[in-house]
Amino acid sequence: MSARLIGRWLSLAAFGLALVLAPSSPAWGQQEELSRKVKSRVNPVYPEIARRMSITGVVKVEVIVAPNGNVKTTKIVGGHPVLATAAVDAVKKWKFEPASAESTGIVEFKFATQE
Repeated sequence: MSARLIGRWLSLAAFGLALVLAPSSPAWGQQEELSRKVKSRVNPVYPEIARRMSITGVVKVEVIVAPNGNVKTTKIVGGHPVLATAAVDAVKKWKFEPASAESTGIVEFKFATQE
C-alpha cells in the first residue's frame, strides 16, 4: 500500500470519525441497552487495517429489531469509523427472540488487539 493511499485512508477515517462524533448525534448517555434476548450472535471480524494501526475501542450501534427477531435497521452512534463497519456487519446477522412489537436499543462491541 502506498503512502499516498494510506494518507487518503486516514483522512477519510478522520472525517468519518468527525461525522460519528458530531454534536447532532444523540449522546451516548441517552441510549438504552437492548433488552431483547439474543438467540444467535455473530462476533465482528477485527479489520486488518485496524490491527495494523493498533486501533482499539468501543463501537456503539443502535439497532431496531423487528417483531420476528431480525435486525431491521442499524445506526452507528459512537466509535472509530474503521471499526464501525465490522460491528454493523456482525450485528445485522444477529437473531433475537420474537416479540409482539419492534425493539430499539444499543449494542456495544469492544475491539482490542490480541497479544
